[in-house]
Amino acid sequence: MKFTIEHTDQRTNARAGRLSTGHGEIQTPIFMPVGTVGSVKGVHQRELSDDVDAKIILGNTYHLYLRPGMDILKKAGGLHKFIGWDRAILTDSGGFQVFSLAANRKITDEGVTFRSHIDGSKHLFTPESVVDTERIIGSDIMMALDECTPYPCTYEYATKSLDITHKWLARGVSHYKSTSPLYGHDQAYFPIVQGSVYKDLRIKSAEFVASQGMEGNAIGGLSVGEPVEMMYEMIEVVNSILPKDKPRYLMGVGTPANIIEGVARGIDMFDCVMPTRNGRNGMIFTSEGTINLKNEKWKEDFSPLDPNGTTYVDHCYSKAYVRHLVVSGERLAAQIASVHNLAFYLALVREIRSRIIDGTFADWKDGAAERMMRRI
Repeated sequence: MKFTIEHTDQRTNARAGRLSTGHGEIQTPIFMPVGTVGSVKGVHQRELSDDVDAKIILGNTYHLYLRPGMDILKKAGGLHKFIGWDRAILTDSGGFQVFSLAANRKITDEGVTFRSHIDGSKHLFTPESVVDTERIIGSDIMMALDECTPYPCTYEYATKSLDITHKWLARGVSHYKSTSPLYGHDQAYFPIVQGSVYKDLRIKSAEFVASQGMEGNAIGGLSVGEPVEMMYEMIEVVNSILPKDKPRYLMGVGTPANIIEGVARGIDMFDCVMPTRNGRNGMIFTSEGTINLKNEKWKEDFSPLDPNGTTYVDHCYSKAYVRHLVVSGERLAAQIASVHNLAFYLALVREIRSRIIDGTFADWKDGAAERMMRRI
C-alpha cells in the first residue's frame, strides 16, 4: 500500500491524498460505508459502486469469523470474491464488538475470551489469531486487536487497558510481519491509538503506535459518548505525533460536521453506520440539513430529496413518496434512504477534497458544517 499527499491546506491541517491498494486507488479524504457481515445493509454492491461511488467498504472480523466462518471465506477465495466486490476492503479487528459484550468476555494478556452473541459458543481472540483471520478474509487494510475503552472510564482503567492494547499490538505486528497474504494482493496493517480522553495516555499511545512503522495508523475509542470538543482535542493531540506521511483513520466517526472538523485536524479516513442506520429510520442527510421524513410536513412535498444531490435517488424520488414508503413500513424506503445518505457522504468528502485543492476549505468549513447539521 502506498500513500501520497497531493495537497495541503494552508490554514488548517487538512490534506488531500491518494491511497493505492491492491484493489484500486482511493482519493482521500474518504468515507467508508460499513458492511459489517459482508453487506452494507439494504444496498446492492452495484449501487455502492455505480451510485454511491464507494472506493472502499468495511467488513468486521468478529462477525465474519462467527458467520459465515473462515472455512467458507477461504474456500470462496476471500471476502472480495465471496461478496462480488472488486474494490478495496478494510476489516475492523472485532475488538469493539467483543468488548461491547461486557458480560460475556474476559480480557487477559493472552487475548480476549468471549461467547458468541449467536449461539453462546466460547471463542478466543489473540493478536495473532486476529491477524490470521484477517489474512483469510483478505482485506486490503487489516486492523490490530485493541480494547476500545468505554466513556466514561477511570484513569486507572484506561491505563491498564492501554498497557494490554500495546502488548497486543507488539505481538500483532510481529505476527503480521511473519505471515503473508493468501490471495495475491498486499495487505496493510494499521495499529490503533487508544487512551480514552486522557491527554497523557493518548500521547503515550500515539508515540508507541508511530514507533511501529506500519503503513497507516488509526485513532479509536472516540465518539463513544464524550463531548465533541473533547474528541476534537484528542484528535489534535494524537495527530501532532502520528507520522504526517501515513494515512490517519478516525474510527466510527461520524456526522457530516465531525468529518469536516476531523479533516481540518488532519484525518484522512472515516467510517460510520450513521448514513445507513439513520436512513433506515427515515432520516435524510442533505446539503441544507437533515430531514426526518416521518414528520407530517413532508407529506405533500414533491420536491427531490436533495435538489443538489448527485445520484438517481435525488432526482427520481420525492420527499412525499419516500415518506409514504417510510410510514408504510416498505423495505424500499430503507434502500432509497441508505443509498441517498451514502451518496451524500461520499459527495461530501469529494467536495472537501476539491476545496483543499483549490484553497477554499478553511473559509467554507464552518458554514458548511453548521448548515449540514441543522434540522429542517
